[in-house]
Amino acid sequence: MTSPTPKRRLPIGIQTFAKLREDNCYYVDKTGLAIDLIESGSAFFLSRPRRFGKSLLVDTLKELFEG
Repeated sequence: MTSPTPKRRLPIGIQTFAKLREDNCYYVDKTGLAIDLIESGSAFFLSRPRRFGKSLLVDTLKELFEG
């Protein structure tokens, strides 16, 4: 019999990519889409309601640029 997989928590209120990974939270990896945004070379306006992950997206972009 195998042991059950430990449950991950939802990343409610977490706004940094590093913290999200450290806390082993659920995360939908959208780095491929972020790279597409970077390579398109356009300016983007992030108009979304509160709590829709804008800060997390910007922090993920920062982590991508820092390697």
